[in-house]
Amino acid sequence: MKKTILVSGAGTGIGQAAAKYLADKGYKLVLLGRNKENLEKTRAMLAEPKTHAIIAANIRNAEEIKNGLAEVAPLLHGVVANAGVGGENQYGEDDRWQEIIETNLTGTYQLVEEALPYFAPKEDGYRYVVIISSILARLGVPRYTAYCASKAGLLGLMRSWSVELAAQNILVNAIAPGWVNTSMARVGLNAMAEHSQREYDDILQEQMSHVLLGKMSEPEEIAELIAYLMKQTSITGQTLDMNNGAIMPA
Repeated sequence: MKKTILVSGAGTGIGQAAAKYLADKGYKLVLLGRNKENLEKTRAMLAEPKTHAIIAANIRNAEEIKNGLAEVAPLLHGVVANAGVGGENQYGEDDRWQEIIETNLTGTYQLVEEALPYFAPKEDGYRYVVIISSILARLGVPRYTAYCASKAGLLGLMRSWSVELAAQNILVNAIAPGWVNTSMARVGLNAMAEHSQREYDDILQEQMSHVLLGKMSEPEEIAELIAYLMKQTSITGQTLDMNNGAIMPA
């Protein structure tokens, strides 16, 4: 029987790449995201599209997650908690703090907690949670207080779950990517360009000058690491950094 993995934020970027890679490796998938049309596009890209399920839900809404899972009733062997939002926030009337924290941190908490009752029994072997954090969990960036705080919070969440769930043979880890070639990255670079009144290519070159390898990662590279973490038996409670040498945490 094929093992089933839930992938959130599966309609675009890293989530879409993870879904494609995992499907190619023989997993059955539950694709979760806010935009059903994007999820359908992802499903159409997958090996054996009809074997994969879709849940249109906003991870900020626990009831939407609960109802979607109840309808699909999957027997899960893993969760890729990838869904999130990026961008700036500033204190004041239009502050995005609540939106970003509720999506990236609270939403991830709700997603995993709602999924845990659907995990296969311990006797089926190891099960997995992989959380997509960010290099900004380890760095401070001006006007990114909510994003940095939410991504750092995910690492604390990951460590706590790894302790809590170890006795059930559920391994919990996080990946902290640096720049990844996605639409979210391009939106961020455009915002930097607009804020500094400079050209996009100048900002891109400047940002890559701080990266040892001088490049972004591709979503497919993150997907490969996710797939590895979904089959290993010795790593839990860890943050794996994939940032092309931008930082080297101790």
